Amino acid sequence: MAGRYSFRLFRFMGRHRIIFFLTLLLTLVGLMMIGSASVVDASRDFGDKWYYLKLQGTWSVIGLTGFIFLSRWSHLKLEKLAKPMFVVTAALLVLVLIPGIGTKLLGARRWINFGFFNLQPAELAKFTMSIYLSAVLKKSSNFIHYLIPVGLYCSLIMLEPDLGTSLVLGFSSLIIYFGVTGKIGKLFALAPLLILVVIAIIIFSPYRAARLKTFFDYSHDPLGSSYHIRQALLAVGSGGLTGVGIGQSHQKYEFLPEVTTDSIYAILGEELGFIGAVGLLGIYLVLISVGFQIAGKAKNRFSANLALSITSVVGVQSLLNISAIIALVPLTGIPLPFISYGGSSLLIVLLSMGVLVNIARSEKI
Repeated sequence: MAGRYSFRLFRFMGRHRIIFFLTLLLTLVGLMMIGSASVVDASRDFGDKWYYLKLQGTWSVIGLTGFIFLSRWSHLKLEKLAKPMFVVTAALLVLVLIPGIGTKLLGARRWINFGFFNLQPAELAKFTMSIYLSAVLKKSSNFIHYLIPVGLYCSLIMLEPDLGTSLVLGFSSLIIYFGVTGKIGKLFALAPLLILVVIAIIIFSPYRAARLKTFFDYSHDPLGSSYHIRQALLAVGSGGLTGVGIGQSHQKYEFLPEVTTDSIYAILGEELGFIGAVGLLGIYLVLISVGFQIAGKAKNRFSANLALSITSVVGVQSLLNISAIIALVPLTGIPLPFISYGGSSLLIVLLSMGVLVNIARSEKI
């Protein structure tokens, strides 16, 4: 019965309108939470408590402009741009690793400073890979044609190092390949390789091994490796049913690390409570559901592949971030789409949603 009513709702509103509305809603929620979570850090570092909100607001305007443009610009033209975009993005992923070009912060090289803005190539890689795989899998289901580009991008991103984005790219690409080809046996063939990669990561990255140990035992090193997750859980638990109120978070006063980026869902849970946290999760689930329906309804194979790709990336990233904050998986250090602070992340996800709206509009037309 519920499915019948939701189907009628989709037909009445149109899937493109639903994606349009959810994109605007999530962007506004993100601005609200950044405005609340960043006041302490912004006042301390820049003497302006609205510093981060102003920057994110600027990127929101730029991103929404691109979102509207791509929602009306034929996404089919992206198929011809797939190879050039792949090469350019790969070059940027190499350039960011070069000292003097890539900006190093907290031990990682993830940004290229172009003077008037910092670009994070790993964020662009998600969008590019969605387009490239959609074009490749339209013509061939050869596993090697899928594995080489994904392996190349993930390897370059791991060198930054950025395990979280590599996981998002890797998991979403697996969903895309299986969703398009149905060849689940090929995915099982990757299992031994993935196990070896995980073991190597743990052996050569002691801090990741400490995070994994913390995941199984929160009492381990409470002022060190487990500090972050303990503070995140404290923030979420402090919210209760309805939260302490917007702007009233205690954990943002330099108790919880990365309050504007990786940990912003914990601040949302503290200020909006269980109702707000579950409500946001529900919005993501509706977005994912509608995105998959758009993929299923698309008449063109490239369109279907692209809708599946974009939805998978947003779905995997949002669910991984939320799962890490509530301790269902180890902390991975990835932003929450639409909500976390970051110009590159917000711009790419808004452009992706613009393409998804265009695919849905094309189906309607």
